[in-house]
Amino acid sequence: MTPAPLRILLLCHSFNSLSQRLFCELRARGHEVSVELDIADRVTEEAVELFRPALVIAPFLKRLIQPSVWQRQPCLIVHPGPIGDRGPAALDWAVRESDPAWGVTVLQANEAFDAGPVWAHAGFAMRAAAKGSLYRREVTEAAVDAVLRAVASFAAGGSASAAPPPASTWRGPLPQAERCIDWSKDTTATVLAKIRSADGQPGVQDELFGQPCRVFDAHAATPDALDTSPPGALIGRRDGAVLRRTVDGGVWIGQASHAAPCGGKAFKLPCDLAFGAAFEALPAMNVPLERASGEWGEIRYQECGAPGARVGCLSFEFYNGAMSTAQCRRLLAAWREATARDTRVLLIAGGADFFSNGIHLNCIEAASYREDDSAADESMRNIEAMDDLAEAVIRTTDRLTIALLRGNAGAGGAFLALAADEVWAHQGVVLNPHYKNMGNLYGSEYWTYLLPRRLGDEGAAALMAGRLPLGAPQALSIGLIDRCMDVAAAGFETLAITHATALAAAHNVEQRIAAKASRRGADETARPLADYRLHELSRMHRNFYGFDPSFHVARYHFVHKLPMAWTPRHLARHRDGMNATSAR
Repeated sequence: MTPAPLRILLLCHSFNSLSQRLFCELRARGHEVSVELDIADRVTEEAVELFRPALVIAPFLKRLIQPSVWQRQPCLIVHPGPIGDRGPAALDWAVRESDPAWGVTVLQANEAFDAGPVWAHAGFAMRAAAKGSLYRREVTEAAVDAVLRAVASFAAGGSASAAPPPASTWRGPLPQAERCIDWSKDTTATVLAKIRSADGQPGVQDELFGQPCRVFDAHAATPDALDTSPPGALIGRRDGAVLRRTVDGGVWIGQASHAAPCGGKAFKLPCDLAFGAAFEALPAMNVPLERASGEWGEIRYQECGAPGARVGCLSFEFYNGAMSTAQCRRLLAAWREATARDTRVLLIAGGADFFSNGIHLNCIEAASYREDDSAADESMRNIEAMDDLAEAVIRTTDRLTIALLRGNAGAGGAFLALAADEVWAHQGVVLNPHYKNMGNLYGSEYWTYLLPRRLGDEGAAALMAGRLPLGAPQALSIGLIDRCMDVAAAGFETLAITHATALAAAHNVEQRIAAKASRRGADETARPLADYRLHELSRMHRNFYGFDPSFHVARYHFVHKLPMAWTPRHLARHRDGMNATSAR
């Protein structure tokens, strides 16, 4: 007999990527899920009283759940470490120490950190990657596996599978002294481990161009990029990143934060924006789109398939999925270069962690501190550049285009994907195809043209108003995307290219290309793309320059990581009149 669905409250410090994935997975299995952000003890107690959950799950917390909650009903904590690991910096230490294997443990809350009875555990092999990338991929997949097993056991009347281990390892915050880079001694592998262990937050304290800063987003350089400069020397620039020598090679550093360019408020920026003229004085080390796989760069192009049925793949890896004005323009130039090649199918593949999240809020925030600029002006430049890119994809009618979602997509990034003829994703992708969560933005990227074509006017309006994340299987079921492959993230790109190669060689590919060109022509006659763009940008102009400062306030809070003062009502369903006797 299948257990009845549960009423589950997700208690989170923020509604991050893991929390969103669990939200989607639990709802897909019929559970009634509501979300409360961990703002204050009394607020959490009130949420429990209103919702009366059978189970509280905490995918991402920074403090203990109060006894008044965990003593009332079971609370399951998702800890990103193996059984016996405890503390707030588990993954930081694992990356810093290059542990070969790691895991996720689901345990029951009690009076101590990560010390309760264990309900489920899932392990995984560690990948040489940044902490944030591991969290969004391996940790998230392991957490979904473990949480779903724990929930199923709870629903069936089970209990914790194991008592707390008699011995445990406490991993407190990883101090900067453990991350500090000695450029005269540290190898490339050591430098990468230190920066990757601090990626996202808090970064590694260092110095660039004679200015103290924190550094993020590190990538190994290939030998061809290096010269005979001493370790620690800054020797080149590319795609907004700076190349620095190590004792046995070099690393590209893409992001830094320091107070000078932003009125004393330090936050992450691409190194070109963070250091300005000093950065530009370094020699440019640009590379062609088609290059050796080990050579780092934000944009890459590859080709495969037989003559006459070639498949091109243009991939872009932008930090945290944010796309600045400059990055949009570089990607547009790359798209135009790719469309000059003789291919029948052209793939546009975003990053492994994020396809795209739209405009670059940190770069927009930085503009507000420049005397000759403003956040509103940079917002407008950025959205225009996003529109130019989306329009180029829409107007590519001489071949089939497919967006590959290797990672999550949100806001304008989700609609950039919809600009392609088809959208393919793997089962772990989460989409947030809406804008209103960022200060009630109206949105652009031709969404008013692209979304109704797939969902109809009513479906498009409902999706935009709902403001909830969608798992790829759900997105497929409503017609938002075209294919959801039942494969892990690591195998998705290879499988997708295999399918794209077969599509390029299909007997009817030319007919399909002709049909899409005909439809585009008919759509243009019915209502030109320029009209959609004018309508959307007029509303965005109001968001950026109008009397309502909601976007600028929301952007400031996002960039400076200010805590939420309340849980948004579209997440906290229990605050919309829901109580213990409400109908399902």
